[in-house]
Amino acid sequence: MWLLAGLGNPGEKYLRNRHNVGFMVIDAIADHFEFPSFRARFQGQIAEGKIGSHKVVLLKPQTYMNDSGQSIGKVAAFYKIPPSQIFIFHDELDLEPGKLRVKTGGGNAGHNGLKSAQAHLGTADFNRVRIGIGHPGQRDRVSPYVLSDFSKMEMTWVEPLCAEIAAQGEKLFAEKPDVFLSDIAVKLSKSSG
Repeated sequence: MWLLAGLGNPGEKYLRNRHNVGFMVIDAIADHFEFPSFRARFQGQIAEGKIGSHKVVLLKPQTYMNDSGQSIGKVAAFYKIPPSQIFIFHDELDLEPGKLRVKTGGGNAGHNGLKSAQAHLGTADFNRVRIGIGHPGQRDRVSPYVLSDFSKMEMTWVEPLCAEIAAQGEKLFAEKPDVFLSDIAVKLSKSSG
């Protein structure tokens, strides 16, 4: 069993926020692999299904970003999912918009959702898929920037990126993040070229 969790804030007003790109990816995965509808459990919205031969729980914590770990920790404990089989999808200020990185363990770079996940899982040794949203340039502009919506122009890369992450998602389980990243880059460059 694997846990794929997206970070974001619940509710209509946050739906298209940069901070909610993790939720957008989880929705794209659910659509691509035809998961059943999400249901409320463990302080989150969860859906269970299969990606290839792998049993997977998709999770969108409903605790707000800063307390995301409460929900992630409960799901991991209930299903007995080790940190090595958890992927957390989240926005990343330190990457250019649309850039992706996959990382296991490490710090949280001040990301409150990751801090909470570390606290509730008792370790930092889970996997992260970092989705670049760019930086507004000044520290005091970070909060309003992440809590503002992607523009229509930005959605022209956000939606295809989320769809391609979903389409290539099974490669994450093979512990080949380089293949996952390069295949996404190739597909997106072909579609935009």
